Amino acid sequence: MDFPTKTPRPTSDGARRRLHLGVTFVAGLLAALILAPLLAPVGRFVDGQLGISAFAQNSGKAETYRLLTLFGDVFERVRAEYVQPTTDRDLIENAINGMLTGLDPHSSYMNAKAFRDMQVETRGQFGGLGIEVTQEGGFIKVISPIDDMPAARAGVKAGDLITGINGKTVQGLSLNEAVDKMRGAPDTKITITVRREGADKPLDIAIVREIIKIQVVKSRLEGDVAYLRLAIFNEQSDSGLRRAMESLKQQAGGKLRAVVLDIRNNPGGLLDQAVAVSDDFLEQGEVVSTRARHADESQRWNAKPGDIASGLPMVVLINGASASSSEIVAGALQDHRRAVVVGTRSFGKGSVQTVIPLPGNGAMRLTTARYYTPSGRSIQGLGITPDVEVAQTREERARFGPAREADLNHTLSNQGGTPQPTPTPRTDLPPIAKELPAKPPEGFPTFDPTKPETDFQLQQGLVLARALADQKRTRAN
Repeated sequence: MDFPTKTPRPTSDGARRRLHLGVTFVAGLLAALILAPLLAPVGRFVDGQLGISAFAQNSGKAETYRLLTLFGDVFERVRAEYVQPTTDRDLIENAINGMLTGLDPHSSYMNAKAFRDMQVETRGQFGGLGIEVTQEGGFIKVISPIDDMPAARAGVKAGDLITGINGKTVQGLSLNEAVDKMRGAPDTKITITVRREGADKPLDIAIVREIIKIQVVKSRLEGDVAYLRLAIFNEQSDSGLRRAMESLKQQAGGKLRAVVLDIRNNPGGLLDQAVAVSDDFLEQGEVVSTRARHADESQRWNAKPGDIASGLPMVVLINGASASSSEIVAGALQDHRRAVVVGTRSFGKGSVQTVIPLPGNGAMRLTTARYYTPSGRSIQGLGITPDVEVAQTREERARFGPAREADLNHTLSNQGGTPQPTPTPRTDLPPIAKELPAKPPEGFPTFDPTKPETDFQLQQGLVLARALADQKRTRAN
């Protein structure tokens, strides 16, 4: 799944006209070009142009007609002469998917099964390994393993390039086909072969599939600080976060002093959930804006009054696997100076995909806009730069170093936005913000996700959160 994702909103008359005319034009041409070879007797082709060259030239669409004719010619040749029989459906679906995946890493076609699977994913329960992936160079690249899921427990790391599944290469498979092969019945074993930066040879990793029921929100009290961990942005994120915050307030008995929101390794999710989570901690102002190809399709989202943390000092933790919706949240809270962002530069996915249902129960996921933080920054390919940089442990640095949006094939350029992608430096932070170590000292314990004391970034975030609380109390007095 590629994120943030939104469902289509009602289009303006101009946008609807453009869509209708474009679809009618292409659909009519494809129907004519694909069906003509099947219905016409041999000899009806005129230099491979189906006898329409003169009309095409007169209409000013000669190049488009020529290319569509080429498509029809290739379709018929493959259909008739490929070494083994194919179906028209496979050929057309592969052609459509090729058209979309050639645009950017996040656009793609989903047949009916893939579309159903995607809808299940956004509801938070599905069968498989628990990884966020994209396609690169014919292989499958891991963006992020999801917390506490089979792939993460087996040692799969962000940046791993999956080259094989159960001993067979993934080259030649679409992203949807590869994902389908990685899914399966619970308690069945799968072996994936990965290439990892720094490894001398490919690694075989055995994983046991599970029903992936994501625990979207984890929370606990760290003394007088509320710790909220958000794993992904699906339909449960905002409501789960609100419930968790309310529970921690009650447990603390009115003694909460600060909040840490942890969105490290969060690969993203639904755009509306990113807006809602940002709004949870804001009283007013813009959350995010999207700019589409046509100005009448651009949008802005604004916060409504009501901060679930009641203005408590706040730290947001990010890293190189914080992507998409995570970056919307971090960017909004950073620009409004509602939170101090701590960690390392985020993934850099600043585009929005619209899921458009198609006839036959399939859908296409199409990149339709770039998003911008409230200050006008586009983070596409650049990411969110933290206010206070704190590196992961060496193990974590290796885990999340290689994979970023800018490393992917066909990635979108960073167009528009303010000239500087970095935030305005904070001059209002307590002195300890400049004293926090940028990396763990020698001898710091090896990171173990079950032991918070080994999480160097979290420990520094807690130190800063308490310092912010002290600063707020001092200023109030």
